[in-house]
This record gives sequence, structure tokens and C-alpha cells, in this order.
Amino acid sequence: MTCACLLSVVIPAFALPENAPVPGGVAVIEVPADATSASFHGNPVMLLNDAGKRYAVIGIPLSTVPGTAQFTVGGNVHHFDVQPKAYKTQRLTITNKRQVNPLPRDLKRIRRESRAIDAALSQFDTSLPVHTAFATPAAGPISSPFGLRRVLNGEPRNPHSGIDIAAPFGADIRSAAAGKVVATGDYFFDGKTVIVDHGQGLATIYCHMSKILVKPGETVAAGQKLGEVGKTGRVTGPNLHWGVSLNNARVDPDLFLKQH
Repeated sequence: MTCACLLSVVIPAFALPENAPVPGGVAVIEVPADATSASFHGNPVMLLNDAGKRYAVIGIPLSTVPGTAQFTVGGNVHHFDVQPKAYKTQRLTITNKRQVNPLPRDLKRIRRESRAIDAALSQFDTSLPVHTAFATPAAGPISSPFGLRRVLNGEPRNPHSGIDIAAPFGADIRSAAAGKVVATGDYFFDGKTVIVDHGQGLATIYCHMSKILVKPGETVAAGQKLGEVGKTGRVTGPNLHWGVSLNNARVDPDLFLKQH
């Protein structure tokens, strides 16, 4: 079971995530102290200071092929190595077959919703205080870890882009850190969903909710209740799908739970 463990009495709002340069991981790379901008795959990259040094904090998509990757800092190209990582395979049976093979009218809805979600996760707000030290948003065991290669009703599908927490129906879902709600919705696959922006392209995603208690534009505190666990969207039972997006790449939430 994953938990948010305290190294001191108070969890700091800021702590560099664990450096894990793998597909679905995060690369924490020292850059020049005067760097003011960076980008990776055309998306702006988070820049943070820690212990007198400046770092680029880069989310690496699960689809990334291991090898040499490049990013830019102030127009200059830099390189880093993406190491391989093997993720397990999970086979699930979904009784609602439309959730595995959507109808044409479903596909129109899915594309529309994907554009809206992508717009929310593409934001890069430098006015927000950056919060990178996360706490687990719901109490319960991890039923599906990040990165699983999923096979639904015998058909391969996209890897699991978050973690599933097997909390009971109606259990509290709380914001992993302070931030601003940038989107809510009831989506075909994700069900009732909240997206919270934590600054500089870092966002958390809360899916399959039964009840949403916040609105877009609302500022939320760390630990504030966002809603309740449900079984909306594509699910096999009540759970919270919790995702983390960094520079619009879905990355392993566990990397933000380990305090430094």
C-alpha cells in the first residue's frame, strides 16, 4: 500500500520529486543558474531552485523509447539518457463492451473530451506557487499500479496512466497538494473527474468520482475535499484513479510521494 510518509512534523509544499529518467518517470536535471525557460517535446518544462542549484524537472511520456533524449534550455540543446523500465501486464474484463469498443457516436464524444482534458493539462501557469510534495488523496490499497500494460476483454489498450486506489464508494477524495481547479467533467472513460493545477505544468487528476464538490477556477488547499469515490466511467468497481501530469506527460505519482 502506498502512503504519504512524513519525514518531519510538517510536509513541505516543495520537494524535488525522485529522479527516475524512465518512460513514465521524471528526469531532474541541473541546468544553468540563470535559466529562465526550458522545453521538452514542444512543451514548457518546470524549472525549480533547490539548495542553491537550478533544475529542470521533466515528465517523460510512457510512450518514450529508451535512449538519448533532448530538451532545450534558453534555446540551447541538452541531452539525457532515458533508461528502460519493464511494466507488468494486467488483464481485465469489462462488462460494458462499449467501454472497450466504443460506438461511432461515443468516439465523437471521446475525441471532444480528450481535447478538453489535453487543454487543461497543457496549461503552464507561472503565477501559481509550485507545490510538488504530494499526499495520497484517498485511503485504501493500490489495486492497479502505474504503467500496467492493460489488456481489456482480450484486447491490448493504452498503459495505465495513474494508480487505482481501492477506496470504498463514498470515501473522501482530497487534493494531494494546494492548487487551482482547472477542469471538472463527466467523461466517457474517466467518469466524474477533477483536475488540479499545482503550477508550472504539474497537475493531478482524480477520476471515477461519485460526487464533485469543487468548481473550475476554485483555489484548493492541500488535503481539501474534492469529492467522493465512485464507479463512474470505465471501471470494474468503486475506486479512485489518481494521475499526475507533468509537461502534459502522465508520470508515476509515487515519485511525488517520496519526500527529500
